[in-house]
Amino acid sequence: MLLARFRAVEEALCQREEELGALDAVAGDGDHGLGMVRGIRGASAAAHAALAKNCETGEVLMEAGEAWSDHGGGTSGALWGGALLAAGQSLARISDRPVDEQVKTAIEAALLAVRTLGQASLGEKTMLDALEPFHQRLHNNLKQGLGLEAALNDAAAVCLKAAQATADLLPKRGRARPHGERSLGHPDAGAISLAYCLQAALQARQPQED
Repeated sequence: MLLARFRAVEEALCQREEELGALDAVAGDGDHGLGMVRGIRGASAAAHAALAKNCETGEVLMEAGEAWSDHGGGTSGALWGGALLAAGQSLARISDRPVDEQVKTAIEAALLAVRTLGQASLGEKTMLDALEPFHQRLHNNLKQGLGLEAALNDAAAVCLKAAQATADLLPKRGRARPHGERSLGHPDAGAISLAYCLQAALQARQPQED
C-alpha cells in the first residue's frame, strides 16, 4: 500500500505541475511544480527499491526522504526530504506501537522537521500554514476516538482549506518576501502542493482494488 501512495502522489503532482508553477511564479521563480515532480519521482524510485529489499516502513520513508532532497532541490526539496526522513526515523523507533499512534507520531516528527528546517511560523505564507492545521485536526480527531482513516481524510480536507486561505497572507520568508504584495489573492504554492499530496496519498488504492 505504501508504494501505491507514492505512485498516487506522483501522478497528482505530474497533473498539477503547471498549476503549481504558475502559483509559484506570482512572487517567485515558478519552478515549484517542476521541483515537486522531480522530488516525488526520486522518492518513488527510492521507495520501490527499498521495498524490493524488504525494508520496513520507517526505512522506506528515510530512503524516500533522502532521494526527495537530492532530486527535488531548493527549499521544497529540503523540507520534503527532511519531513520524510524525520517521519521514517520516528517509525523506526516505535514500529511495535498501534498504527494510529505510529501515524500521529510520524506526522508530529515531520511537522517538527519542517518547522526547524524552514524556520517559519504560522501566518508567514508557507507550507507550515497547511501542515499545522492538518496535524492539529488529526490530533483532535484521534483524541475524540475517530477512526484513523476518517480522521486523516477530515484532516486532509482542513489542510486544503488552510492552504487555500494562504491567499490572504503576505509571505515573510524566502524569495517571495520582496514581492509579497503581488502574492495577495494567490495561495502559497508549497501549502497547496502539500494539500494535494496528502489527498492523493489518502485516496490511493492497491492495484487489485482499481
